[in-house]
Amino acid sequence: MSLTEILPGRLGFGTAPLGNMFRAIPDDEALATVEAAWDQGIRLYDTAPFYGAGLAEERLGQVLAGKPRDSYVLSTKVGRVVLDEHETAARELGEKGGLFEHGNPNRMVHEWTADATERSVEDSLKRLGTDRLDIVWVHDIAQDFHGDLWLQKFEEARTGAFRVLSRLRDEGVIKAWGLGVNKTEPIELTLALDEPRPDGFLLAGRYTLLDHEHALKRLLPMAQERGVDMVVGGPYSSGILAGGTHFEYQQAPPEIVERVGTLKALTDRHGVSIKAAALQFSLAHPVSAAVIPGATRPSRIAEDVAALNETVPAAFWTELRAAGLVSPAAPLPHGA
Repeated sequence: MSLTEILPGRLGFGTAPLGNMFRAIPDDEALATVEAAWDQGIRLYDTAPFYGAGLAEERLGQVLAGKPRDSYVLSTKVGRVVLDEHETAARELGEKGGLFEHGNPNRMVHEWTADATERSVEDSLKRLGTDRLDIVWVHDIAQDFHGDLWLQKFEEARTGAFRVLSRLRDEGVIKAWGLGVNKTEPIELTLALDEPRPDGFLLAGRYTLLDHEHALKRLLPMAQERGVDMVVGGPYSSGILAGGTHFEYQQAPPEIVERVGTLKALTDRHGVSIKAAALQFSLAHPVSAAVIPGATRPSRIAEDVAALNETVPAAFWTELRAAGLVSPAAPLPHGA
């Protein structure tokens, strides 16, 4: 089943920030943000055990517990098993060290074996307070977390998580599975396999206004050829395209700040919000099925909905291309 047959619209809600990414978010603020997403008509929710060692799943589950289960689509991820014991040392998170330092203190085991996948799914169901998941992503089997060992982790997932999730899909327990990563190479490898075959993939931060050329070279043509859909995560490049200061989960370097300033000048000249430009760019590729920006304040949800529906003139996209701010190969709205 293709993702477009499953997804309830093109705008979803990514819950990584609800795991206390970057800052400690009060419970009431986090829960109000999920309620705001619901009130704005969003019915696609993506989460993961990794987000605050289960905290994002717990918070999301508190709100969704009061909603009709058949009225929304829920995705989570496998690859981290959250333990009852607390972490006593600094977490080993590759390039993402300190990302969820304000989350739950529980220790996490990074594992993609069949047994770990089964346990991860069961634990997520409990934290979310639900009886089923719609989509499960295999999380972070890539270079940014594992360096030169990433291929070893990929092989563990290929013989473990991939096969378990394929079986669960075939049995009707879940509707779809795929990879949820910040790098293109693991998805390319997966799409080249004869089996198991994913239904789609969640690519975070690699198809944005600031970073898309690499994905356009190999991955997206391959996905289009195989009829596999993409959910775009991190469309605001960790926040820098939404008025924040982070890029790639760190403080944005000067060259990125300068590039965003150039983009902002162009959007201002055309009377366009930079959020609208970011979201609509990410959705313009034929492979893009949905986009899932995250938020920690209720007001941000209304901004996202408005950005998706905002009318962006064709002249903006034409000038964006002419200024060299997007790849010549990137599809743009209005065919610009």
